[in-house]
Formats: sequence, C-alpha cells, structure tokens
Amino acid sequence: MVLLASNLASPFLVVSTSGNSGIHIKGLNFTNQKSVNYNCDKLYLWRVIMGFVNSVNGKIILGFIAAILVMIAYWGTHNMNAYSAVVWLHVLAGIQWIGLLYYFNFVQVPAMNAAVADKDGPGPAAIGKYVAPRALLWFRMAAATTWLLGLVLLEMSGVRIHNAFTFASGAEVIGLGSWLGTIMAFNVWFIIWPNQKKVLGLVDASDDEKLAAKAKAGIASSINVILSVPMLLTMLAYRM
Repeated sequence: MVLLASNLASPFLVVSTSGNSGIHIKGLNFTNQKSVNYNCDKLYLWRVIMGFVNSVNGKIILGFIAAILVMIAYWGTHNMNAYSAVVWLHVLAGIQWIGLLYYFNFVQVPAMNAAVADKDGPGPAAIGKYVAPRALLWFRMAAATTWLLGLVLLEMSGVRIHNAFTFASGAEVIGLGSWLGTIMAFNVWFIIWPNQKKVLGLVDASDDEKLAAKAKAGIASSINVILSVPMLLTMLAYRM
C-alpha cells in the first residue's frame, strides 16, 4: 500500500508498507509506529521552518535579527554606532526604492508594453492586478523612509537640514543630493502614485483619464531614473 502525505512539502512524501517488513519513507525503513510519528513530526517542523524562512516576513525578521547581532558584537568599534545604524537603514531603504524604480522602468513597463502588443499572449492583466500594486506599496514606503532618514542624517551629521537645502558652504554636494532626493520622493507620492491608481483601476477613471495618467506617471518615473544617477553620485561622494 502507498500513502501520500500530501500535507508535508518535503522530499519524504511517499510512505509505503509491505506486509510485516515495516514502513518505508522514500528509502528510510521504520519498524514501528513511534519511529514513523517521530520522523513525520521532524518533517512537519522542517516544513514550518522553511515556510517561515521563505515568507516575506520571515526574511525581513531574520535579516534584522542577524544585523542586530552584528551590531551588538561590534558596537562601539569599527564605526559601529548610532549614526552608522541610521546610515544603514537609510541605505537599506534606498536600495529598495531605487531598485524598484529600475525594476519598473527596465523590466515591468517594457514587459507590459510587450504583453499588450502580443495579441496571442496572456496580456498584462496579471501584472497589473497582482504585481504592480504590491510593488508600488513597497516603492512609495521605501521612498518616504529613505527621504525621512536622510533628513535625520543631515541633523545627526551636523550638516543641518537648512544648510543642505540652502547650499551653505561645505554642504553643496550633500545639498544637491538632498534636493534631488526630495524631487524624486515628491514625484513618487504626488505624481506617480496618484496616476498609477487610475491606470491600475484602484480609483474610478475614464479611458481618456487613464491614458493621460499613464503618460504623467511614465514621465515622472523616467525623470526619477535620470535624477537617481547624479543623486547616488552626490550621496557617495559626500560619504567618502
């Protein structure tokens, strides 16, 4: 007899019995029910652990736990302090923001255009319904987090927000980067997102309004890609 343990996402899925020779789980031989239960419990636990590791929340939680352990181990040495912790968060959020910006411009938008042009293909509906709203949520949250932490760093570093935004002496480079980042964050929240809601059907809009919204969101996103290049240069130049 062959039993399928369908609730276990594991290589050890096929359980078979043959007379009194015992129970076999894909090459493993168990001669009593207790042994089988023990190993099934281990397989179930492994499935739960791997499910958590592969989940979005699991990756975030475990990543931050690992980072916190590194901070604790080296706190007070090798420039590991409160300032470097905020820089780390700023860079982490910035990677997500700019990474998604490049994803939209270099991957998703061209892919959706190709899907629309392919009359025999599946079309772009799945991307618009399942991928784009989720990506845009992370995108705008990352933009806001990066910008706000940038302001915090201006104060913590002693540059001061007003000095950066008025290009005071010694703050010209970081000031330019701050302005570029501010323009980009403004585009995300006040141009790209409101217009993308119309394009994706998250708010009511006519076909003409959707077409106009797509053009506005597209040009704002393209401008952000262009500005991101000198913005990253100014940020790195200042940190060095």
